[in-house]
Amino acid sequence: MIDRWIAGWTEGWRNHDPDVIASLYTEDAVFVSHPFREPEDPRAYAERVFAEEDSAEFRFGKPVVGEDRAAVEYWAVIRAEGKEQALAGVAVLRFAADGRCCEHRDYWAIRPGRREPRSGWGYTVS
Repeated sequence: MIDRWIAGWTEGWRNHDPDVIASLYTEDAVFVSHPFREPEDPRAYAERVFAEEDSAEFRFGKPVVGEDRAAVEYWAVIRAEGKEQALAGVAVLRFAADGRCCEHRDYWAIRPGRREPRSGWGYTVS
């Protein structure tokens, strides 16, 4: 489930394709893109943020998985209005029986400029 979600977000984000993002979620999914935001439709979210970006370089870490849930870190350098910003966050996810995401909660921080992840970023198993 999480591998499909990561592959879908990778394709959708790379191509700024909200249809690919929307296909990863159930029709009644709870999608919260930041702890202080109201839930929104995943497609509407993707349309909004993709319209704001000129480009994005991003990667996902190794997910932490348990039954129908997963958490995965992500790191991006986003270019918008000629400026770069570093975005680091984690998506906490729950999946429906059909493999689509039914609950998505994001926690993230953003800083001006290009920044690379620290050593050990992305959860590694020892």
